[in-house]
Amino acid sequence: MTETTRLEKAVFAGGCFWCMVKPFDEMPGIHGIVSGYTGGTVENPTYEQVKSGKTGHFEAVEITFDPTVFPYKKLLQLYWPQIDPTDDGGQFIDRGSQYKTAIFYHNADQKREAEQSKQEISASGRFAKPIVTEILPATPFYVAEDYHQGFYKKNPEKYKQERTESGRDTFIQENWSKN
Repeated sequence: MTETTRLEKAVFAGGCFWCMVKPFDEMPGIHGIVSGYTGGTVENPTYEQVKSGKTGHFEAVEITFDPTVFPYKKLLQLYWPQIDPTDDGGQFIDRGSQYKTAIFYHNADQKREAEQSKQEISASGRFAKPIVTEILPATPFYVAEDYHQGFYKKNPEKYKQERTESGRDTFIQENWSKN
């Protein structure tokens, strides 16, 4: 990275944040990824508060990236196949507004690219139901408790079990593996 390279932030909500870290982690140009909460009305919420569904927050990941190495459009291409964009009640086994999907944009370019990618998914005919993933302006992002960070590395067996039992991997295989 040169001195003139400016890192950017991207925020994606895709259900349980544990499952949203690994796909982006350790990719070239990704300088950090943290699990947290965004979009709600309570400052510095705790996991227990967010889990209640009463704060308005989404579980989300904040990605710090170098757009010259890993452009935002590429992040979007990686984001969509991690989720069920037609589910407005949560994601897979995780139900409630805190588990809904959303893309939080930080500038006009991110908004335009996110809207374009959503339109492309919708027009693709891949899903019979409408695409309900929201595209929203970024709001304060609150980093989740330490035990949530890098969960797939700290607890690989539990992570694998969660992904399997949630139905996420089956959905991805059935809906995103086909062209």
